[in-house]
Parts: sequence; structure tokens; C-alpha cells
Amino acid sequence: MQRIVSLSSSPLFCTSHRSIPSHPQRSVYQCLHTTAHRTATHFPISVPGPPPPAPSPAVSQYGERVDRRRKQAELLKKGQDLRASHMKPGTAMKKRFWKDVSGQTDNENNHTIHLDNRAVRNPTTKTPLLIPPSKPHLASALALEWDLLLSAQQATKSHLIPITSISSRAHTLSLEDAKNPHSASSGQGIRYDIINMLLRYLDTDTLLCWAPASRNYEGKEESGGKEGLRELQIRIAKPILSYLTQRIWPGMELTPTLDDGSILPKAQPPATRAIIKGWMAGLPAWELVGLERAVLAGKSLCVGARLVCEWSEYLRLDTDASKEQVHDAGRERFGIEEAAEACSLEVRWQTGRWGEVEDTHDVEKEDLRRQFGSVVLIVSGTGKNA
Repeated sequence: MQRIVSLSSSPLFCTSHRSIPSHPQRSVYQCLHTTAHRTATHFPISVPGPPPPAPSPAVSQYGERVDRRRKQAELLKKGQDLRASHMKPGTAMKKRFWKDVSGQTDNENNHTIHLDNRAVRNPTTKTPLLIPPSKPHLASALALEWDLLLSAQQATKSHLIPITSISSRAHTLSLEDAKNPHSASSGQGIRYDIINMLLRYLDTDTLLCWAPASRNYEGKEESGGKEGLRELQIRIAKPILSYLTQRIWPGMELTPTLDDGSILPKAQPPATRAIIKGWMAGLPAWELVGLERAVLAGKSLCVGARLVCEWSEYLRLDTDASKEQVHDAGRERFGIEEAAEACSLEVRWQTGRWGEVEDTHDVEKEDLRRQFGSVVLIVSGTGKNA
């Protein structure tokens, strides 16, 4: 006999029955139960409007950056004026001991800069700093540099007096050349050290280091048909190298320092090094110091030589010094912007693709132009030593 267990009053319901023998003569049913299904509650979509548009980069932040830096400069100036007005006794280096800055000339028509009645001196020779008669613009810039100083302590920092430092080095070299005209071949002296230092930059010249000719390095196919980095480097370097090998170093050949796939620079031929070394040995003192500043700033001896030859009062080949007109029609003058573009080509190409780091790339860009500007100022002149 079988007995059925009824669970109809339970909220659970039976889905199947199974007979389980609990006795040889009797068996019972066991019910398997489960809960009832509950449907999900749907909430209506209550969005107030269409989705917002995708974010887009700003057109330019240059104006905002300039305004912010201008405000920072004004605050810095106010702070410096406030500190200068509350100086305690005994802080002579922290205040300005001169009131007026003026330019004068000596008996040989050399320009000198005077702080009240004291002449600015060369820190190396301890003698008055003399600017050649043919460089009145350099003397004016030098006077302006000292007029902008706020304390005597600032005059001890070379980065705050860049024109004074480069003028002092050129003045020292000119005095050394007057004592020993053959210092370049003597194996010692400032001229010998400068020439040997600059020759080391020739083997790793920025203008001669080109990207590998490989499609994997952003060639035309990967850049969507646009000009690749190597093509751009060759296009910028060609006119500069052509000018140097035809007008400055005739018959000399300058080859790229990197072969395809090589990471080690290739040295220039000994004949090339000998020609460039002889050319630098014959440069005037002010031109050699200007070349040194240009090479250290741009890491390129070729660009530095091109810039110095373009603006030097003694080395210009195709410019009338009195009329300032270029004789070669169709050729633009090689200036600060062209030199900076040639030296920072790869950096500009990379930042154009990936963006620039604020207060890093922009500062380096302006500092490079400032350095090249001092080169133009130190080598240019009227060409008249009277």
C-alpha cells in the first residue's frame, strides 16, 4: 500500500515525484520543490537630452600660456622690488650699487660700458671690457643687459649676463691672439682648445645625422604619403651643405655620419677635418667665439659655420655690408629661425606627432633662439674699424 504526502498548502510547488522505498512492503513519495519565478522590473529611460558631444582639443593654448607667464613675471618683479626696498645693512651684494649705465669710447674708439663712473671689467684679465668700434649694437645690448640687473649678486651669475660673458671671452681671445698669433698651432691656449673641442662635434653633427632609410621608421607609406623624417632632414640639410662646400670649404665633401641601420657615427675623412681646422684657425677672435656659442647651442658645426658666415662683418661673401642686400636673387638669408629649425628638426617632428611637454620643449625652443641671437650680435658689425 502506498501513501501520498500532500504539500498543496505550502508556497512551494512540486515539480516531480520520486518513489523512495523505506520499507520492503511500503514506499513513499518525496517532492522536489523550487521557488516561483519573478520577472525583472523595467524602469523607464529618463535622460534629459541627447548625449554630450565628444571632447575636442583646444585650438591653441599659446595665448593662455603667455598671459600666465606675463603675470608670473609681474609678480616676480614686484617681489624683487619689495626685497630691494627692505634690504638690511651689510648686504651690499644684494643691492645695486650703480644708478646709471652709459656707453663711452676710449682713445682708440673702442666702446666701453660704465656703471656710473666705473667701467665694466673683463673678469679674466681684470681690465676694462673693450668692444671693437665696428660693433655699436653689441655695446648697446651690453649696456642694456647691465641696466636690467637688480643687484650686484646677479652680475656674478653667467646665465644672467650672457652677452657680457661671451664678449669677455672674445676680448680675452683677442688679447691672446695679439700676444701669440700662432697659438692654434702651438698646442696650447684658448684658440687651440676651442678648435679641438669643435672638431669633436663634426663626427656627431646634428645636421648630418639622418634617420635610417627604412619603411618601419615612419616612411612615406606609413605616414600616409606625407614626407618622412629622413626626407625632411635631407631637404633641410641640402642647401646648408651646398653653401658650405661651394663657398666656405670649396671642393670638400661632407657625408652623413650614420649609415643605414648603424648606431655608431662615422668619422669624416682626415682631409675634411684638416680643411675645417685650418679654416677655424684663421677666424677672427669674435667670429671664433660666436662659432663656439652656436655649436654648443645647436650641436652642429655645419649650422654654426653657416650662421657665422652669413652674419659676420668680415666673412660675408654675398652681402653688401653697407646696403644689407643679398645679391643672389631667390635665396633667403640664413637667420636665427632657419638655424633653430635645422638644429631641432627631429624634436619638432616628434612633438608634432606626440605633443610637446609644457615648460620643457617650449623653453628649450626659446633658449635656442636666444643663444643664436647672441651669436648674430657678437659677429655682426658695420665692417668699419673707425
